[in-house]
Amino acid sequence: MSRTNGDQDRDPEERVDDDQTFSALLEYSAEDLYEHAPCGYLSTLLDGQIAKVNTTLLNWLGYERGDLVSRRTFSDLLTVGGRLYHETHFAPLLRMQGEISGIALELKAADGSRLPVLVTSRVKTGSNGQPLLIRTTVFDARDRRAYEEELLRARQESERERERLRRLATTLQQTLLPPVLANVPGLDVAAHYHIASVDEVGGDFYDLFSLGAGTWGLFLGDVRGKGAAAAVTSLARYTLRAAAVYDPDPAVVLGNLNTVLNHEYNGTDPRFCTVLFGLLIPEGDDGGFRITLASGGHPPALLIRADGTADYLPTPGGQLIGVLPDARITTITFRLHPGDTLLLHTDGLTEAHTAVRGDRYGDDALLDFGRALAPTTARHTITAIRELLDTLGTGVDDDTAVLAVSVPPLQP
Repeated sequence: MSRTNGDQDRDPEERVDDDQTFSALLEYSAEDLYEHAPCGYLSTLLDGQIAKVNTTLLNWLGYERGDLVSRRTFSDLLTVGGRLYHETHFAPLLRMQGEISGIALELKAADGSRLPVLVTSRVKTGSNGQPLLIRTTVFDARDRRAYEEELLRARQESERERERLRRLATTLQQTLLPPVLANVPGLDVAAHYHIASVDEVGGDFYDLFSLGAGTWGLFLGDVRGKGAAAAVTSLARYTLRAAAVYDPDPAVVLGNLNTVLNHEYNGTDPRFCTVLFGLLIPEGDDGGFRITLASGGHPPALLIRADGTADYLPTPGGQLIGVLPDARITTITFRLHPGDTLLLHTDGLTEAHTAVRGDRYGDDALLDFGRALAPTTARHTITAIRELLDTLGTGVDDDTAVLAVSVPPLQP
């Protein structure tokens, strides 16, 4: 052992006394080490009868040595459940393996209280390999039990809080969608919102509403991001409805939304969305509709025709809404004939992962899907897409909104 300069300067007799004290601390007897070890020791015969027990375990349980040695078995110290486990699992495994460790049990103290412990047992064999007795080490697990119970309480509280947030997110999500879509005479309407995660509020939105005088407005959009996107989603939805009242021209409506979002969210935390806005007006004696559709950077709508064909409606070049002060808006006007179906969707559908190498579902697959459905109806289209989303399962990692309108086919 090294000495410091301070030790060298001390009186030699003092240093001798310190050395003797240190040596005395290292002296111990095997019996003392056994009796007062920081864990309990127990030796039993093969039938479980206690043959030897140390003072530490006696103190933990409140027994005298004579109460246990040659009078009780190890299983007598266990609770009813522990005794059953000992007889059906612990003891058979010990006989087969010769050792078993880290088993959580409860011992009964003399006063009836319970002591949670971790038990390790080993079979001692003689020189001929025959088992002689069982040596058991017992560790006090009260602190561990308290920790596990506290951890369990914290986990249960966390689960309750998570469930509360889930309900809150679901409720908030529902408030961002129209409770009932407008009833448009001569038009079948269906919609669906697929929630990818119940823990977060998505940014997809849609609506169909009356503008009076036989005119209806329709929109579907997607605010980028989750959580905080809910505020933008609500703002976008109500801005679109209000703007359409003053001027229902689809390009003007999206221009007004662009101005609002760019003004409100042009700082360090910009927010933007993609959106389609349509103006629906009944036209002709056959019950068809003239639709003007404006796009602000949104995936194109799919027109599924009565003749069995389907194509995307070209709205190229439309820019994201809210990014630039003057976003470029593209429009297209077309006619929805009897038997035709118009499908609007967010990119949660086309960007979903498939089971094949994790590839994206993609625009081409959706176009083929629409062609396979044609001719169809709004309700049948949305039902088929819901089944498709269920098939993709966890591959749909973003919220998905779909809205379909169709004109019933002419009756022969």
